[in-house]
Amino acid sequence: MNLLIGALALSILAAAAAEAADDVPGLFTGGNLIDLTHAYDSDTVYWPTASGFEMDSDFKGMAEGGYYYEANTFRTAEHGGTHLDAPIHFAKGGQHADEIPLDHLIGPAVLIDVTEQARADRDYRVSVADFLAWEAENGKLPDGVIVLLRTGFGAFWPDSESYLGTADRGEGAVGRLHFPGLHPEAARWLVEHRDIHAIGLDTASIDYGQSTAFESHRILFARNIPAFENIAQLDQLPPSGFHVIALPMKIRGGSGGPLRIVAVVP
Repeated sequence: MNLLIGALALSILAAAAAEAADDVPGLFTGGNLIDLTHAYDSDTVYWPTASGFEMDSDFKGMAEGGYYYEANTFRTAEHGGTHLDAPIHFAKGGQHADEIPLDHLIGPAVLIDVTEQARADRDYRVSVADFLAWEAENGKLPDGVIVLLRTGFGAFWPDSESYLGTADRGEGAVGRLHFPGLHPEAARWLVEHRDIHAIGLDTASIDYGQSTAFESHRILFARNIPAFENIAQLDQLPPSGFHVIALPMKIRGGSGGPLRIVAVVP
């Protein structure tokens, strides 16, 4: 009898697992994994006022016990390289890095491609019209989707001059930043008329380089919609039909942090 009950329990668990897998087709049952993350090293691009990535070797070589051993200590600002902007970054009372629900970091995703517009204007801001044009071809943005914006600027990484518009460092360099971002009107449209879980792009900020008010950050983060910045290899993604896994370092009380983001493309 116990064996019968055990077998029945296992069959129920297997059925439940299969049903859960159906909710995320292709996520863990195949598909191509595409790494959307820039590696951290001495060339990693940071905001002109932020400290860069540093790594010191603590030990590298043969240990006294006769085995090989290697360990390092690294230091980095929260906001640099491929990273998460948690809502608290620009919204008082918003979620910290460790408080963002996992279902806002993992799920179905879409790609809005504005490379032609950004090629013509490096201060381009993704507009409501760009989203409506995507929807005209692909259907309405699904509820709970992760939106990725491709500007083409990922191809410039890690050349700060081309990627940011300036290679200068310090407060004085901030005014010389020129790269695309999301228009505040589009950010407002997203939070008022669509239900997205997160947004990301292949530039250093969800607001364009010349922004001084960071309105898109504030609009999105007030609704606890996190942002992923400095994403890599968006040219490898289709307009829709893929999933994203975006898991940041879980820093308690953090306003952001290094992010490992992967796309799963059927």
